[in-house]
Amino acid sequence: MVDSAFFCPLVHEGMLAVRGPEAGKFLQGQLTCNLNYLSDSQSSLGARCTAKGRMVSSFRILPEGDGYLMAMAAELVEPQLADLRKYAVFSKCSLADESAAWARFGLAGADQPLAELGLQLPANGDAVARANGLIAVRLGDGRAELWAPATEAASLRERLAAQLREAELNDWLLAQVRAGVGQVFGATRELFIPQMINLQAVGGVSFKKGCYTGQEIVARMQYLGRLKRRLYRLALAGDTLPAAASELFSPVHATSVGEVVLAARGERGCELLAVLQEDAAADGRIHLGSLEGPALSLLELPYTLDRDREVQR
Repeated sequence: MVDSAFFCPLVHEGMLAVRGPEAGKFLQGQLTCNLNYLSDSQSSLGARCTAKGRMVSSFRILPEGDGYLMAMAAELVEPQLADLRKYAVFSKCSLADESAAWARFGLAGADQPLAELGLQLPANGDAVARANGLIAVRLGDGRAELWAPATEAASLRERLAAQLREAELNDWLLAQVRAGVGQVFGATRELFIPQMINLQAVGGVSFKKGCYTGQEIVARMQYLGRLKRRLYRLALAGDTLPAAASELFSPVHATSVGEVVLAARGERGCELLAVLQEDAAADGRIHLGSLEGPALSLLELPYTLDRDREVQR
């Protein structure tokens, strides 16, 4: 399913833009990632948190023109705009929903079509290539994203379709699940701190950048705390997808032991990412919705957590 070359429009996400001479300074105090690491050839995952370290959005961010673009779940763009504007009043920057101005495609096995568009995309994760107003972004698992002005969407779709299978969005999300990259949606706002979805393991948290909203809580958890809930990958029989924030249960505890982060249909049932309590995951008896609900089985993630390496960013 996700092993073959394909492309699909990323219609589930929107684009928030922050532009102006102080856009970087403003965002540096708001986001978990370090904007000093970004450039024309480098992007990053990141999140924005409450003062208590709970994520209200997660995104991929890159520089563009006189500011920055952040691709995030479509339902989060307007709430984040409203919230960020409260803090941007004293900064020389402007904020806007630019979702309608951009088209984005997810690509797998598509380096040759990108090259034919003039985009020579390096293999390293988070790398960016640009040509003729187009932007290509390399993901950590080798997939890529193509960002383009909306006026180019139809012609790009036609060119991609001539060389690649057009897949459903589910194929893209399944690859994301298998890559172990969690994401905040409307239903999971303020449920998780970044380490609960392993954001620090995929380059979305900097522990050297200094202060940002929620930084004290995030840093304390990394250096001093013992995280009791973190991201796991699981399998579920059947083809009924559990929604984000659906609760998981275990006989180890009388109450919920976690929530679904992201789910997609695989070749044999569903695969999902979920934040689980460690003792429940170690026990292995995980059920969806209730203790009598469908059973889930644990699958491996493609990376390991390494606190020493994570704090070097």
